[in-house]
Amino acid sequence: MKTEPDSHLVSRRQVVHTVGLGVVIGTAGCVGGSSGSSPEPVDLSGQKTDYQGGMVIGDHGGPNGQVFYADTEPEPRQGPVQGSEGTENLAWFHTLAHGLFPYHFNLVADGAEASAIYVTDYSRVDWEIPEDTERKKMPAPTAPDTFADATGLTYVIESDVMGGMGPDLMPFSEPSEAESFADNYGGRTIGYDDIDRSLVDGIQMTEMN
Repeated sequence: MKTEPDSHLVSRRQVVHTVGLGVVIGTAGCVGGSSGSSPEPVDLSGQKTDYQGGMVIGDHGGPNGQVFYADTEPEPRQGPVQGSEGTENLAWFHTLAHGLFPYHFNLVADGAEASAIYVTDYSRVDWEIPEDTERKKMPAPTAPDTFADATGLTYVIESDVMGGMGPDLMPFSEPSEAESFADNYGGRTIGYDDIDRSLVDGIQMTEMN
């Protein structure tokens, strides 16, 4: 049973404490590129807007994401986005299940290839969840060092904690932290290769129900 310094908050420090020192590190890989050739994640602050739905990144809670494409210039679905100058091969998102993955699946179906996919890594973020709010939400950090290679992370789905538009995937680079998160908030853990259109559609339907 964990000890909480504030009964209204649960923090990453407490989750890390509950999993102890035996941490299993996931193997990260690059998408569509050789070692050392992938672009680095960028800062998503400054009122940048989501390529899928047009909403401001960082304002709504939950994990963010960004995808670099090898030979494709992604276009926003909802008209021009804020802050996209000089980032012709990059698309960014304020959710994963409602933004990044649906958008990415559609571009891949049209022949696009990603050179790097980055999402929020909650193992890098000192997060807190207010327990006395109607809807529990993770924070939405935008700094480059809060992102990690999406293909090497462990994701929690079907939890009680929401993203920017409802249920979402909560990514962690430390699998044991993901397991502890699921123990505290419900849900289960999956790997990147388990994420497909059917799974994402199911997450979206959960919000509608």
